[in-house]
Order: sequence, then structure tokens, then C-alpha cells
Amino acid sequence: MVPEIMLADSAGFCMGVSLALNKLDKALEEKNSRKIFTLGPIIHNPQVLAHYQEKGVKITENPDEPSTGDTVLIRAHGVPLAVERRLQGKQVHIIDATCPKVKRAQLLIRKNSRKADYTLLYGEPEHPEVKGLLSYAHSRAYLFEDLDALTGIPLDPEKNYCLAAQTTQDRQQFKAISRYLCSRLKNDPVILDTICDATKNRQIETIEIAKKVDCLIVVGGKNSGNTRRLCKVATEHCPTCIHIETQDELDIEMISGYTKFGLTAGASTPDDTINKVYHLLKSMIAQSP
Repeated sequence: MVPEIMLADSAGFCMGVSLALNKLDKALEEKNSRKIFTLGPIIHNPQVLAHYQEKGVKITENPDEPSTGDTVLIRAHGVPLAVERRLQGKQVHIIDATCPKVKRAQLLIRKNSRKADYTLLYGEPEHPEVKGLLSYAHSRAYLFEDLDALTGIPLDPEKNYCLAAQTTQDRQQFKAISRYLCSRLKNDPVILDTICDATKNRQIETIEIAKKVDCLIVVGGKNSGNTRRLCKVATEHCPTCIHIETQDELDIEMISGYTKFGLTAGASTPDDTINKVYHLLKSMIAQSP
């Protein structure tokens, strides 16, 4: 059997990442400030971040570090409300590069949590997007990573709940969580559809490819939540799933013995990186006995 590679159509930058980087590129072109900062890594891809650091962009987690006249980009994942207000109190040029889908989730939580006794958020505890989303909740908020964790939260059947999710979470798991809540509560919870369509479509395509191959390679930052999520959904359908950041991590022993390969990438992975992995994989397959 001749080895083959199935490359996902959805692999590569999503709309939110492209918009954020376009705003950063424009800021660099205009050079209207002393320094350019991003408040936290603008996206989760080490190679992209290194590229911008070489251009003089500085990453800071401290909103007090930029000085008068500097430019500060709010990361694609968004920031907590308190941090944004702190920035607004300084004489800096603020560029909001929050992904529109994340911004929509923030505003939905702000609006709907006002009517709830509790807000439930399905997400990763240390993820910067999650910290921002929680800051928009007007009711007491509970954060949980999966359905098992949710079952450990004491729910009051008589109270009103609002459910939301980090934009890159697993849609099937979110549906199971919604069903569980509806079965436990007297009043149906307000369920906010905050999972990004691009994330959903990427996961669906990854699953379809995973079912047809015996080795799936996922390319993207190790600290990228949506990339890790692709690996997780893929491992449920494919015997072998390999997560790499660049072509430098791929070696011929990894792919030995496989005949059908899948290749996908996270939403913050540049096309150039994906192409390099694809061509190296193709070369290795040709050399493999």
C-alpha cells in the first residue's frame, strides 16, 4: 500500500488570529509610539512570538509596565475587565486585538449572568481567555474542566444558572454538560453558545480524518488550548496522535510502520510551518522502508 497524507482544509490561522496579527503588523508599520507591547502573548505560538520579538515587540503581563506614549495590544484571548480598565487609566495607545468570538462570549456572559444566581463556565483554569470570561460574570461563577468536575459542584435545583464555555472547548462535551444540567435543575439553565464555529469545524474535520488514518500529526504550540483540544478529540478515533510545534520535532522513527497519515494544525499555526511539516513528512515517507 502506498502511504498517503490527508491534509486538513481547516489547518492554520483562524479569523481571530489573523485579525490580531494584522493589527500588530499595522502598529509596527505606523510606528506612532515609543514602544509596542502586547499584554500577554498575542497568540499561543512560540515561533510567531519570536518573530515579533525580533521586530521589537515586547510581551508583558504587567499593565503598569508600558509608559506614556507606548502602544499596548490586548491579546487575542482577551484580558480581565480590571486589567483593561487599568490600561484605560494610563496615557497609552490601546489596540484591542481580542478575537471577535471571544469578545462576543464576554458580552453574552455579562448580559445573561445578570439574570442568574450562578454562572457555570466550561474551560481550562489557567487559560488567559477563561480568566477574562470569568471577569464578565455578574453572578457567582464556578469554573470546571469537564463533566466529571461539574458533578462535584453542589448545584441547587431551585436556583437559576447560566452556562457558557471557553471558545475552543469540545462541543460534544458541552452538549453532554448541557443535558446533565437540564436533568438536575428545576429551571432550565440559560445555555450560551460561545464555542467558536471555526473551532467546531476544525474539530469535526480532525475527527473525520482521524477515523481514516493510523497516524495523525497535529502541528501547533504546546501551550495552545485549541491545538491540545485537537489532539484530545483525535486520540479518541486514531491509534496514534503526534503533537509537534515545528518540523524540527519530527523524525523518521515516529512515522515508521504507518501507511495512512493525517495532518492538521491549531488556529495559531502559520501556513509556512504547516507546509514545512507536510513536505518533510512526505520526504520521510519516501525514505521509510
